[in-house]
Amino acid sequence: QGFGVQWIWSSSSTPLSTFLLCSAMTEAKLFGRWSYDEVNVTDLSLEDYIQAGKTFLPHTQGRYQKKRFRKALCPIVERLCCSLMMHGRNNGKKMMAVRIVKHSFEIIHLLTDKNPIQ
Repeated sequence: QGFGVQWIWSSSSTPLSTFLLCSAMTEAKLFGRWSYDEVNVTDLSLEDYIQAGKTFLPHTQGRYQKKRFRKALCPIVERLCCSLMMHGRNNGKKMMAVRIVKHSFEIIHLLTDKNPIQ
C-alpha cells in the first residue's frame, strides 16, 4: 500500500523474493500515484535540463551540486522541493517541502484531472 506494491504471499516463496518480484512488476510512480510516462518536454531548449527522474519520492539524497551542470540531472520534482527550502526558517526541512509538493500535486490533480508532473 502507498507505493503501488502489492503483497502476494505463498508458502513456497520467501517474503524478500516476493517483494522483489512485485516491486519489479510495478513501475516507479511519484508518491505511488502519478506515472512518469505521460511527461514530455515540449520546449527543445529545456530538454537537456529538465529530467523526469523516475523515483517514488523526490528525496534521492544525491549530490547534484558538486560539479558544474550536474544539477541538470536532478529530477525536476526534487528541484522543486529543494527550491522550497529557502529563507531561514525552512532551511534543511526537506520532508516538509516534500509534503507541501505532495499536497499541491493532489490539489492540481483534483482541479485539472491531469498528471501534475506535466
